[in-house]
Amino acid sequence: MSDMLVALYHLPEQESGLKKLEESSIVIRRAIAPEKQVVLDWVRSHFSQPWVDECDVAFARQPVTCYIALEHGKMIGFACYEATCRNFFGPTGVGQEARGKGVGTALLLACMHAMKTDGYAYAIIGSAGPVDFYAQTLGAVKIENSTPGIYKGMLRAD
Repeated sequence: MSDMLVALYHLPEQESGLKKLEESSIVIRRAIAPEKQVVLDWVRSHFSQPWVDECDVAFARQPVTCYIALEHGKMIGFACYEATCRNFFGPTGVGQEARGKGVGTALLLACMHAMKTDGYAYAIIGSAGPVDFYAQTLGAVKIENSTPGIYKGMLRAD
């Protein structure tokens, strides 16, 4: 999968989407250090160990570069940035039962707005999975010759 580039100075607003989710008892917020093990356990149970490892790094940053989605106080999704490389977005995931509610979009926008606030003009989506979603939501474009990118030769568990 190719990496994608996002111009952070053209981001869609996020407030209306956050308000709509809050009306459905869904909250998007930055994770805090005491939640680390709960978040990592949730990511492990829903996704892969490499994503757990990347999420773990997001908790080592100050402020934490992991956003979480909660529904009635239970975790339903997460998104990280600056976990594998500076200025990289990902990993991100939403639990199967919460998909289609706008949670993934809200997590994505929370991270992108945070990256803009951190001083970046552009963001990179590493090894972008849903290319059409990123293009439609953010105007992201594929970065030519970025496959396999930073993941080339990565060690994998047998």
